[in-house]
Amino acid sequence: MFEELERINERPEPFQFYTASDLWTDEHTSKQMLSFHLNEAIDVSSRNAAFINRSVEWITSEFNIGSDCKIADFGCGPGLYATLLAKRGANVTGIDFSERSIAYAKEVAAREQLSISYVKQNYLAFETEDRFDLVLMIMCDFCALSPTQRQEMLNKFHRVLKPSGSVLLDVYSLSAFEQRQEMATYEANQLDGFWSPNKYYGFLNTFKYDEEKVVLDKYTVVESDRTRKVYNWLQYFAPEDLEREFVEAGFSVKGFYSDVAGAPYDRKSSEFAVIAGRV
Repeated sequence: MFEELERINERPEPFQFYTASDLWTDEHTSKQMLSFHLNEAIDVSSRNAAFINRSVEWITSEFNIGSDCKIADFGCGPGLYATLLAKRGANVTGIDFSERSIAYAKEVAAREQLSISYVKQNYLAFETEDRFDLVLMIMCDFCALSPTQRQEMLNKFHRVLKPSGSVLLDVYSLSAFEQRQEMATYEANQLDGFWSPNKYYGFLNTFKYDEEKVVLDKYTVVESDRTRKVYNWLQYFAPEDLEREFVEAGFSVKGFYSDVAGAPYDRKSSEFAVIAGRV
């Protein structure tokens, strides 16, 4: 038992393990995540409906969204942004590896006769011959990727964009990093049964890496017949560090905002957004 507790509380190296698929493709947890997505009043898997509507209005204006605009939405989930942008005339491609979310998004697109192509795939592996005017990665997905994965994604964005194309994404800030604290908690059926329909014991270890500006929420879920670990990594950024990654991938940063609804940039904001153009 002591050795098992040692393993539960062990601190890994930054981004040593990648378990995103365990969260988004598991039959039970993907159902929980979709319910969070579709709850219009909360900011969990997606932001609340009022913010999304305001964000889409700003994106439509900022990028002149219309019938000749092609958009790629990486990590599209159940298509909350894709649906609204398609209603404004855009030709949208949504990429996500949650089968449940993609199935829901396809149902909505078919019912409302929208021009959206949904691809059920890990966006790290996604390739296409299409070229887009705008690439989106919203809800701080970029922060969940390791430095190598982020470089791969930016290179991919550069390949799939038209010469005049742009990227819009958001990230967590250093102000938010300063608010995070290391902790260890234990609870029966942690998060109200989020991890399994069966009885389980959940351990949460939050590790903070000050030099790398990374936080890990490490979940260990112990059931009667199995034990599994889920690693939720988050990278936190200063604007100049994020800009450096874009420049190295062949982009020029056009502007920073406090969110993807165009609020003026405030260094104290817990998140911020960037628009970058292909050089």
